[in-house]
Amino acid sequence: MWGIFMNTKTIYLKLNQNILVKEEDVFLKDIATVFCEEKTYENKANAMKVIHFQRKEKKRVVISVVKIVEELTKLLPGVEINNLGQTDTIIEYLPEKKQNLTFMWGKVAFVAMICFFGTAFSIMTFHNDVGVPKVFAKVYEMVTGQASDNHTILEWSYTIGLGLGITVFYNHIGGRRLSKDPTPLEVEMRNYERDVNQTLVETAEREKREIDVNA
Repeated sequence: MWGIFMNTKTIYLKLNQNILVKEEDVFLKDIATVFCEEKTYENKANAMKVIHFQRKEKKRVVISVVKIVEELTKLLPGVEINNLGQTDTIIEYLPEKKQNLTFMWGKVAFVAMICFFGTAFSIMTFHNDVGVPKVFAKVYEMVTGQASDNHTILEWSYTIGLGLGITVFYNHIGGRRLSKDPTPLEVEMRNYERDVNQTLVETAEREKREIDVNA
């Protein structure tokens, strides 16, 4: 009995939460990190096919780790599986398609214009609501005793500081990052992505579309 216990192989599985694939056949190595002291077992586990997408169209599926464990135990009887990652994984199949560079750059230019003019409009309406020009004019007149022509050092300093503040906030100058820390925008995007993934998993469970041992 002790010898049987000592010969039991353990596979450590770290399932990813969300995976984008472009191939019809998806293997365990594509959606998880697998480790086992016995490399033969590890290679067989990595090569196990998880799902096959029949049609070349966009598709998204949710697979439970219990289903992965079931298939692994069929492939490698007697193996012990220890999951260290997610309990569900979202696999999104996106077939490889030729990209129209003109259309792609057109979308980039369109989004850039919306961001630029939208931000400029928001800043201007905010300044108009709170009366920033009047405040600057009043402060300049109180300090210097002269009437402001709205082109004083206050306006110039504020304009430069606003641009520098936006640059520091987004942590980018062109394609370069100012520091290794994630920006507030990146943090919010990751939080949003995590919420979306959780919603997709819960919706699949509720609608019985999750690939599980009973599926």
